Amino acid sequence: MTGEAEDRPVDHIEQIRAQWARELPGIDTEGVAIIGRARRITLHLRPLIEAVFARHGLDVGEFDVLATLHRAGSPFRLTPTELYRTLMISSGGLTDRLSRLEAAGLVRRLPAETDRRSLLVELTELGRQRTEAAFREDMALEHELISGLSEAERRQLAELLRKLALSLSVDTPPQRGR
Repeated sequence: MTGEAEDRPVDHIEQIRAQWARELPGIDTEGVAIIGRARRITLHLRPLIEAVFARHGLDVGEFDVLATLHRAGSPFRLTPTELYRTLMISSGGLTDRLSRLEAAGLVRRLPAETDRRSLLVELTELGRQRTEAAFREDMALEHELISGLSEAERRQLAELLRKLALSLSVDTPPQRGR
C-alpha cells in the first residue's frame, strides 16, 4: 500500500478486519466493513438522539408513534393496526406506548366513525406541537452529525443505504389499511 491509502486514518473496523485476516485469512470480512460500521455508528449516535427526545419528554418509541401520526397528515389519525404495522412492533407494545401518550395528552383514542367497535388514534394539538419541536431539533442534530460528508457524498451514501435496505427487504413501505 502506498500513497493515499497510507494517509487515510484507520478506524476500529479496519483494525478488526486486519486481525481476522491475520487469524483466518481465507474468510471474507467485507460485511463487517459495512454492517459493523453501521452498527457502531448507530450505537454511538443513539444516546445523542435519545437525549433530543428526552428534552421533549419522550422516548424514541413514543416519538415514533407521534411522528407516524403526524406524517399521516390531517386529521392526524390512524388505526392501531396501521400504527403497529408501520412501526413494526407488537400490538401490546403499541398499547403501552399509546397509554403513556394519552396520559400525557399527546394522543387521544376515538371510536371509528364507520365501526364503533374500532378505535382511531389521533394526535392532539399538544402532540403535534411536541412532535414538530422534537423533529426540528432531531433534524438539526442529524444534519450536524453528517456534516463531515459533502453534499454529493451524503446523497451517494443515502442511495447506497436505500439500495441495501431494499435488497434485504427491510425497507418496504407498509400498506395502509392492510
